[in-house]
Amino acid sequence: MRLEAEIISLDSMAVYRGMEIGTAKPELAARDAVPHHLLDLVEPSEDFSISQFLDAAHQAIGEIQTRGKEVLFVGGTPLYLKALLRGLTEGPDADPKFRAALEAEAEEFGSLMLHERLEKIDPEAAERIHPHDTRRIVRALEVFEKTGEPISRSQSQFSQGSDAKDCRVFVLDWPRAILHDRINRRVDEMFASGLVDEVRGLLAKHGRLGKTAAQAVGYREVLQHLSGDRDLAETIEVTKARTRQFARRQLIWYRGLSECRWISMAENRMAAELSDEILSADES
Repeated sequence: MRLEAEIISLDSMAVYRGMEIGTAKPELAARDAVPHHLLDLVEPSEDFSISQFLDAAHQAIGEIQTRGKEVLFVGGTPLYLKALLRGLTEGPDADPKFRAALEAEAEEFGSLMLHERLEKIDPEAAERIHPHDTRRIVRALEVFEKTGEPISRSQSQFSQGSDAKDCRVFVLDWPRAILHDRINRRVDEMFASGLVDEVRGLLAKHGRLGKTAAQAVGYREVLQHLSGDRDLAETIEVTKARTRQFARRQLIWYRGLSECRWISMAENRMAAELSDEILSADES
């Protein structure tokens, strides 16, 4: 309320309708108090791309600004944040047949073969992309196939950041022990609140979850549980472990963004104290 802002979600999974518990969407009372945007945009059986996010975000920004309000992005999808800050060159449309052929090769011979092929045509991209990251390797090969240019050339602007003092981007930095405890408690609460039943309901309604939604931490593990891969107790522990790993990857992403300023957190920090620090940092 101090900012007179409306919130735009920066969460790649909160765009899916019906995925409430695992994405920790804000309750209706919070949405009534402060308008939230980019929640519940598509069904979980659909895919949602970063270009769709950017289009929806810029539309929401325009609508918020016409009301004389500030725009506040909140969430934890670093790729979305990076695209907002630095822009994104979309490249050519996907070629399903070409992708399917490469994915079949990776399945039969391994992703290392595709990575070696990428090294020959785009060594810069090959250096950045892990040899087992089949999805990104396939996309890089697809861009070269369709345009004749390496994907690293079109993405060069994506690597050029601004100084943090020129941006208004803040990362809440929790001590590791506290962060892990908060993650563990949140996972317990998710399952106690009915995450398994939520996933069952989504499957009953849609038949399946789309490729993107099905990879969301928590949902992927519940899907594996429902298919008989592991019991509930083990599923909860695996979800905790993978959520901690995901949080670590998020922090690595944010540390790679020069635009970010870090705010030290503690369990007993009051919201007013936190907002004072952020506002004072913004004014300095």
